Amino acid sequence: MIKTPELEICCNNWQSAKIADEAGADRIELCTALEEGGITPSAGLILQCVQQLSLQVHVLIRPRGGDFLYNADEIEIMKKDIEFCKNNGVDGVVFGFLKPDGTINKFLTKEFIDFAHPMKVTFHRAFDRCKTPLQALNDLIDLQVDYLLTSGQKPSAIEGADLIKELVNLSKGRIKIMAASGVRTYLLPSLMLQSQAHAYHLSARVKIDSKMSFRENTVVKDNNELQSEYAIQTQKMEAIKEAKRILHRGEKKK
Repeated sequence: MIKTPELEICCNNWQSAKIADEAGADRIELCTALEEGGITPSAGLILQCVQQLSLQVHVLIRPRGGDFLYNADEIEIMKKDIEFCKNNGVDGVVFGFLKPDGTINKFLTKEFIDFAHPMKVTFHRAFDRCKTPLQALNDLIDLQVDYLLTSGQKPSAIEGADLIKELVNLSKGRIKIMAASGVRTYLLPSLMLQSQAHAYHLSARVKIDSKMSFRENTVVKDNNELQSEYAIQTQKMEAIKEAKRILHRGEKKK
């Protein structure tokens, strides 16, 4: 029997996380600063999600944007963030470590897996910067990582679907492959067919206008886009619900 693929929603604020929960997502990846590829969210946001939501909460452990080669101080920060998550009921953490030569830093990854136990571990899209993806997959399997988040080393998962499918086949269920980047509800049927991933990572983001009635005259809309000071990012409830239906049925609802 084929298990229904899992649905993870990337959330960077409380409102988004609450919508993902109400829409029936399996879990959220909680982060902030999406413009930098995501960094670790605040302690308050983590606690609010763990205490108030019914779905699983996975937290991104990343102290800054940029590459995935961290110095000793940054590693200590990451350990403190993981300790906080473990002590406060978080279900899983998301991180990734590379060496300068583009291979998985197995020593650090193993150290952090052990440190994070019993939380689930996702190795994030640092994988998409690896020199040899198939060797990297074997390394992560040997390390007993739970999930691999990847776009198939392409800008979007639909472009990288062939590699994602190869990773799924080679994994033999020893690690769950989660397709990410550019995953849209309308693309899910094709992506499921092409990649056969175990899980799908969506944002379903939308910007809503602020309720501020006073606005400084110098701040105006440009090309119909909301200025950042008056735009609030959230999630589309119906898009998440539709994604869940697609994953359950294997096709878009008629």
